[in-house]
Order: sequence, then C-alpha cells, then structure tokens
Amino acid sequence: MMDELNVNAVGSALQMSLGLFVRRLRQPVRGELTLPEVSVLSRLERAGSATTSELARAEQITPQAMGMTLAGLEERGLVERRPDPTDGRRVAMSMTKAGQRGGGGGGRGGAGGGVGATVVTGFSPP
Repeated sequence: MMDELNVNAVGSALQMSLGLFVRRLRQPVRGELTLPEVSVLSRLERAGSATTSELARAEQITPQAMGMTLAGLEERGLVERRPDPTDGRRVAMSMTKAGQRGGGGGGRGGAGGGVGATVVTGFSPP
C-alpha cells in the first residue's frame, strides 16, 4: 500500500508542474501567435466569420478578453471587421488573406508546435 504522504506529495508536484506547463504554453514566443489567437483563427477558418460575442462564447471567455485578442490579430492584419451580412447593426470578424496563410509565419507550427516548443525549452523560468 502506498504511503498517503507520498501520494499527496506526488499529486502536489504534478499539479504544480502542470500549472507551470500551461502558463509556459500560453506565453507567446516573440513574433508568434498566442494560443488564444491561434484558436480564434482556427474558429474563423471553420466558420468564415463570427461576431466578437459569438467567438467569446465559443472560447468561454468574456467579450472584453476576446476583444483584446481580436485587436491584436487585427493589428497584425490577420482579421478584419465587416458588417454582419444578416444584421447590419452587428460587426463580424473574418480572416484576411494573411490570416488564411497562417499569420505570415507567426503561427506555432501546427496544433502541437507550441507544446513541442515548451517541452524543448524546458520548464525553467524565462
């Protein structure tokens, strides 16, 4: 039978390591897209266009946080605002040609690219 103290210590160490891993994974590498930006571009690629609130709901974040993510993508020229085709009062976001090409080289190299980079660089603080 396992010693309860060892199980707790292993569980605590695992939780701390996973938390550090997730934080490192979310940190953008200079010139690359963040995980939320990659996720938004992926959703827009599949959906064609969506409003800020639709994207926020899909990503389970606040519309304000989604607005900041979209502002960064828009600043890079990867997404653009257009009048919603079904309701002219709303604004829909859609990918630009640069966004469709993968962010002009600013992506993370596919779905697993960020994970691989995080594993390779290790878990030590930047």
